[in-house]
Amino acid sequence: MRQLDLVVVVVYLVAIAAIGLRLAGRQRTAKDYFVGEGHMPWWTVSFSVVATETSVLTVISVPGGAYSGQGFGNVELALGYVIGRVVVATVLIPLYKRGGFVSAYQYLGDRFGLKLQGLASVTFVFTRLLAEGVRLFASAIPIKLLLDEFGVHASYRAIIIVLTVITVVYTYLGGIKAVIWTDAIQMGLYLGGAVLAIAVLSGHVGGDGFSRALHAGRFKLFDTDFAPAHILTSPFALPTAIIGGAIFAMASHGSDQLIVQRILATRSLRDGQKAMIASGVFVTFQFAAFSLVGALLWSYNGGKGFKDLGLASSDNLYPNFILHGLPVVVSGLLVAGILGAAMGSLSSALNSMSNSTVADIIHSFFRSTPSEEFLLRLARVMTLVWAVLMAVFACAFSTSTGNVYLTGLTIAGYTYGALLGAFLLGRTVRRANEIDSVVAFLVTVGVMTYIVRSVKIDVTVAGATVPTAIAAQWLVPIGVVITLAVGGLTSLSHRAPVTAKAPAVGGEPGPGPDRVAAAADQD
Repeated sequence: MRQLDLVVVVVYLVAIAAIGLRLAGRQRTAKDYFVGEGHMPWWTVSFSVVATETSVLTVISVPGGAYSGQGFGNVELALGYVIGRVVVATVLIPLYKRGGFVSAYQYLGDRFGLKLQGLASVTFVFTRLLAEGVRLFASAIPIKLLLDEFGVHASYRAIIIVLTVITVVYTYLGGIKAVIWTDAIQMGLYLGGAVLAIAVLSGHVGGDGFSRALHAGRFKLFDTDFAPAHILTSPFALPTAIIGGAIFAMASHGSDQLIVQRILATRSLRDGQKAMIASGVFVTFQFAAFSLVGALLWSYNGGKGFKDLGLASSDNLYPNFILHGLPVVVSGLLVAGILGAAMGSLSSALNSMSNSTVADIIHSFFRSTPSEEFLLRLARVMTLVWAVLMAVFACAFSTSTGNVYLTGLTIAGYTYGALLGAFLLGRTVRRANEIDSVVAFLVTVGVMTYIVRSVKIDVTVAGATVPTAIAAQWLVPIGVVITLAVGGLTSLSHRAPVTAKAPAVGGEPGPGPDRVAAAADQD
């Protein structure tokens, strides 16, 4: 009967590509390909933001984390994310929307110059390659389990390549419209799968199962251990989750083209702000749903350890239940939901990386403005190029173990502080120029690489001292402080730049600092 599950998955893969292309229509310009000419409904964009950031990392890792003792710590973290998104909606989105940008890094180009714009874009695409490599590998975990049920022992690499090829079909042809519409559909599918899993598990464990999970701490929301070492190393310590989570969200949703591109596709500034804030509410609900799945699975399995269940890690917990604890066809739908999460984040990454490459890197090499037809062809070519590289990076992670969600957060720690710091430097240090910003950016990335890879804090666990890395949420604020400090200090070594006061033709602010200042004055 497992063949029915496979049929469901295959039908889903074909249907989502066809629906995405149908809803996207024909792309005629590069701007249409990248931001849908700014005509997308805000609620669809909000769903796309959620689907983009959720991916398989949340779908399979959050239940495993709740099962193993994190409780509802991810919901606590989401509260910090909401605060960060409100700040982004208030401070940064007005700059992007009023500037008429198709890339977040065009602001850096206008404020500081093309060198920082290109550097930020290169940093973004490199970080995306690493982070999406982890996500793409994670998506292969449940697929491999399903194929093993049929006796088909496909490698992770083969699964990664097939999944990439299918996703590229509608991303290459449909652009951002196809990505956003399919994201919205896929979010409904995997979130609906979580609700369905909760219903099935509730029927199995009953009220007593809820009670046992509650007394075992599986519903614990706030981590109130305020020991300094715990705060610095635990992602779920209250200050880390709220303060660190808020600043992390400011970086991920205010300076990462992956998310900003979706906001730029909305119809107006107000719609962009609504989409950003609403996405925080939806993510909080999602974390609660997937955490509840993990808590109920703990009761369902009698609190057994992962090894006792025959599982390699916590990331196998939810996929294993889908395949063995649910009826045929239903399990196929939930596997399709996990595929949807994987394809949503992958298609979003490919389109945004192509966008940043064309708008921020390649476009700056042209002395004259290329034709829209040329830019559209170039955008599609770069989508293919990044798809190939993405698959290669994902295969490099195919031997990884552990919680892939936290691995993804740590990768972002290398560069998010420098990216957000560059935006804040442009907003807060008026005398900073291009050299200041580039030096600050490079110094921050170098220092953060050392901190991520080498700095450990001794934490006592079960009577033993264990060297532990700094929590991922603190990496962003540390990076921001370094960027602002270095940029601020170097700016004192020269005169403050003089900006022209004359408006451009038609009374609008011209390119460069004037345009940005005009947008800032309207905030």
